[in-house]
Amino acid sequence: MSWTGRTRRVLAAAAAAGLVLASAATAEPRHGIAMYGAPALPPDFVSLPYANPDAPKGGRIVFGEAGGFDSLNPWIVKGRAPWGVRAHMYETLMGRSWDEPFTLYGLLAESVETGPNREWVAFTLRAEAAFSDGTPVTVEDVMWSFETLGTAGHPRYHAAWSKIAGMEQTGPRTLRITFNSIDRELPLILGLRPILKKAQWADRPFDESSLEVPIASGPYVVADFEPGRFLSLKRDPQYWGRDLPFNRGRHNLDEIRYEYFGDGSVVFEAFKAGAVTSYREWNAAKWESAYDFPAIADGRIVKSEIPHQRPTGISGFVMNTRRDVFADWRVRAAMIHAFNFEFINQTLNGGTQPRIQSYFDNSVLGMRPGPAEGRVRALLAPYADTLPPGALDGYSLPVSDGTERNRGNLRKAVRLLAEAGWTVQDGVLKDADGAPFRFEILLKVGAQENQSIIDIYTRALARLGIDPQVSTVDDAQYTERTNTYDFDMAYYRRGLSLSPGNEQRLYWGSEGVEKPGTRNWMGIGSPAADAMIDRLLSSESREDFVAAVRALDRILMSGRYVIPIWYSNISRLAHSARLKYPDTLPMYGDWIGFQPDVWWYEEE
Repeated sequence: MSWTGRTRRVLAAAAAAGLVLASAATAEPRHGIAMYGAPALPPDFVSLPYANPDAPKGGRIVFGEAGGFDSLNPWIVKGRAPWGVRAHMYETLMGRSWDEPFTLYGLLAESVETGPNREWVAFTLRAEAAFSDGTPVTVEDVMWSFETLGTAGHPRYHAAWSKIAGMEQTGPRTLRITFNSIDRELPLILGLRPILKKAQWADRPFDESSLEVPIASGPYVVADFEPGRFLSLKRDPQYWGRDLPFNRGRHNLDEIRYEYFGDGSVVFEAFKAGAVTSYREWNAAKWESAYDFPAIADGRIVKSEIPHQRPTGISGFVMNTRRDVFADWRVRAAMIHAFNFEFINQTLNGGTQPRIQSYFDNSVLGMRPGPAEGRVRALLAPYADTLPPGALDGYSLPVSDGTERNRGNLRKAVRLLAEAGWTVQDGVLKDADGAPFRFEILLKVGAQENQSIIDIYTRALARLGIDPQVSTVDDAQYTERTNTYDFDMAYYRRGLSLSPGNEQRLYWGSEGVEKPGTRNWMGIGSPAADAMIDRLLSSESREDFVAAVRALDRILMSGRYVIPIWYSNISRLAHSARLKYPDTLPMYGDWIGFQPDVWWYEEE
């Protein structure tokens, strides 16, 4: 059903029930919206607190990327589109401040209003909002974008669309959306949906990969590109929103350029040679030992460390529970015991990197040590019979003695495998029928650090009678296989925010067990996890929200789905000395909206 027919039916029913009219009297348009409480910035704010409103315009930044691209449509599953197209060309109704857990301020929309229980949301577009071709951004574009992304776009957009009962245009520049379920985050989620130009897809299917240059409303436009080699984005001098307070001190660079290389090691060499002007270093040991080339010595390149207050997220090697070999939690626990983190960390990082202890570690949202207590325990108790061991009573990662042999943890791994029906026979781990324990570890070309980790790990697995196949594939194959969950174990990384919400369904919701293209690579199908996601989305207090996230964290960790590695509470950026950033840093640090958004270029 189209949104027009659907809207008429739903709004008629809502009006008959008195739902919409009853809440309208209490609403009023506002300049921003926060997940909890009020926005930190007043209506007359000058700029975001971490932007320099006096930053000069000009210059460029050059990023190096491993892999390539074959599409300029970043909104669908098909094809590989450059990150920069989505990040710097397209805009949303509201813009996010990365100095608050989850607060939005007007961008394409000048105001937002909601019902008292956020059962509906209304946006008013700015009269001056326009696409790069000069045509205005209309309510029709907004409504078409919501429906198209929600039905034909990437699966990450589908969940929010399913909660929309109806939409209607209520004025020349206003629209109103009514929801069919309780979800306090929905007004913010829709405020962050990209707005596309409907007319650009008038004569072609939306869900087909294409290299047609997008028409968007953002500060940058495509200047030039060659698939798999480079993409050049130039700042649009006619950009409609350049003088908005939200944009002051942002979008300062005249060009954002992406150069593509075969693998990560080549990117670093290109940076050393000056072909790339900013490089994000993930390896702490390499940060200390490999940055001794001439451009560092003479000051052309500087090293910056950017602190942050966001959760660790999860990084490590995920086990696909859709595969029989990893369906048993005891097998997954054995794989974690066999992973000698302390020795690997010492070998690769000099022992400097702390281990990720939970998905929301390094933040107030992370699970607490020991048994679940108080509100967290109360939330988990109804699901006690379905929870993994340790969710209620406490779970922590095994710690080795730091030696390569890791005898204590390997003995525990042997016991766990035996309990799951696997024993060593003639030097090979086999089941009761004599079938060997076999699985594949999927890695991406150019991920040298991951390869080094796996080299050490497979030597440990050999002591258990396990000889996994390690497959290294290019970016396209890796994306295709992980989108369809065609792997046993793979490297997995998920960044998490201080205000987790609807994206948690995409990460760990039961729908992702079978639906392709989600981020539920491990195949979690947990009623308890689904319930905790429901709870955090419907919580009306910060305390209840935090308890729900901590409970979810316990379910994820005790499920033993990922072998966690390390994290850092700083980002390490090496960059041209001509590239500058503000002294005031956002709460999220080096995250979305930081580089290159608030950086600028200065001549020597």
